[in-house]
Amino acid sequence: MIKVYSWATPNGHKVHIMLEECGLRLGRDWEAIGVNIGKGEQFAPEFLKISPNNKIPAMVDPDGPDGKPIALFESGAILLYLAAKTGKFLPKSDRAKFDVLQWLMFQMGGVGPMLGQTHHFRQYAPEKIEYAINRYTNETRRIYGVMDKQLATHKFIAGNQYSIADIAIYPWVRSWKNQGIEWAEFPHLKAWFDKIGMRPAVQRGQQVLADLRVPLMDEKAREVLFGTSQYEKR
Repeated sequence: MIKVYSWATPNGHKVHIMLEECGLRLGRDWEAIGVNIGKGEQFAPEFLKISPNNKIPAMVDPDGPDGKPIALFESGAILLYLAAKTGKFLPKSDRAKFDVLQWLMFQMGGVGPMLGQTHHFRQYAPEKIEYAINRYTNETRRIYGVMDKQLATHKFIAGNQYSIADIAIYPWVRSWKNQGIEWAEFPHLKAWFDKIGMRPAVQRGQQVLADLRVPLMDEKAREVLFGTSQYEKR
């Protein structure tokens, strides 16, 4: 059984959704092992062995490509691995495959980092820094605009077929309200968002570990996630 070390965050949900979309069912084919990032469980030595960057998600598949166990970290790499393992959501032709890969890289290099910073400075930063809020909110709106323009002429993010690019991006867009987004500005993206959200596997995937996550309230959790704990040598 595949073991997924994760939490109910956008990057965690990517992998949960991908597994369910591939026909691998929670409790039958894979299990979710909660890594409470608010309590610092991502710094545990046993977790760092499979995720040296101390980030979720990480995955261990006992049936790797050579029949031996394989451990993976980085959500984008995990999506690519599962696509290769199951033969799903990554096209076979080079042209279509690279269309998907460029949008996956767009998520990994732009959507995730920029929307994450927007969310941080708007919601979690101990002081409201107007420059940071404006910078990242404006960049988020720009990124939403890029996706909206793409979806004006395409059924899905990377073309007319559902792919790992859609799976990677969708969980990040779920927090649109906290990112200062008004859907009226991005009608094509909103239609895509609603369509993806109706998929049964997406609904199942985003519920994984969701009951364990609580709002970030106490100072200890803030220190673990945003303070000096992140920078200790391990």
